[in-house]
Amino acid sequence: MTAREPEFLAACWTSAGDAGPFSATVTSPIDIRTRIETVAQCGYTGFGLTWEDLVVARDTIGLPAVAAVLRDNGITTVQLERINDWWTSGEQRQASDDIRRILFDAAPILGVDNIKVGADDDGTPVAYDHLCASFDALATDAAQVGVKIGYENVPWALIAGTEESIRFITDVANPNGGFIVDIWHAQRGGTPYSVIPELLPLAYMVGVELDDGYAESRGEGLPDTFDNRLVCGTGEFDVPSFIRALVDVGWTGPWGIEHMSVTSRQQPLARVLTEVRQGVLDCFAVAGV
Repeated sequence: MTAREPEFLAACWTSAGDAGPFSATVTSPIDIRTRIETVAQCGYTGFGLTWEDLVVARDTIGLPAVAAVLRDNGITTVQLERINDWWTSGEQRQASDDIRRILFDAAPILGVDNIKVGADDDGTPVAYDHLCASFDALATDAAQVGVKIGYENVPWALIAGTEESIRFITDVANPNGGFIVDIWHAQRGGTPYSVIPELLPLAYMVGVELDDGYAESRGEGLPDTFDNRLVCGTGEFDVPSFIRALVDVGWTGPWGIEHMSVTSRQQPLARVLTEVRQGVLDCFAVAGV
């Protein structure tokens, strides 16, 4: 085990209950107080939230009240998501900028550490240099409100692979922008975990996300990604090796747990949070770091 027990962040969907991305129910049916309190009671010090659920919380109890609940429950790391289309123009960019303002306005109130962003590919060609310049501008903009920008690669992104994404982040080289290393996307993209410490400087690592799954995809990319995740240590990913790789990078921050599945959406929140956290702790023990 590590010299001190690792800290964990419950990524947004881990505590959302019966809701999911690209589904009929995007906003969580669980109220924000209950989510934060349950996350803390189950041993987490980090909390993730989508912009949609942030808006619900803002318009019901208010952001200062959310900040108080986070503080009172010992939550020290807050992650918001997700900005897309930050390189576009026209109506797409307007919608993206509206989400950006929502998240940036909340960041100093909630003490947000990082905002997760993606680069979903809608088929419109985008020059690599333009993508780099746009990410650089976004990261610089975020620095004005004291929050980091973390790029998360997904199979349907303009920059999809883990190695490719690390290259993108290091090409941009903005000190306020970095990479969120997700085991799911590394596994599905065929990235050997051992290459991550060789390619990723610690300075450009914003976060990490852990989960487990089957060795091969079960169905198309979107439903496989959102419906088939398993508790760490119960699937076919080599989670201990992934943990060792990120320790080799030098990561000492909170370890995000991003769990979402058809099964977990129907289970009590405390049960899900407890089981997935214990699964990761068991993998840390096997990793011996």
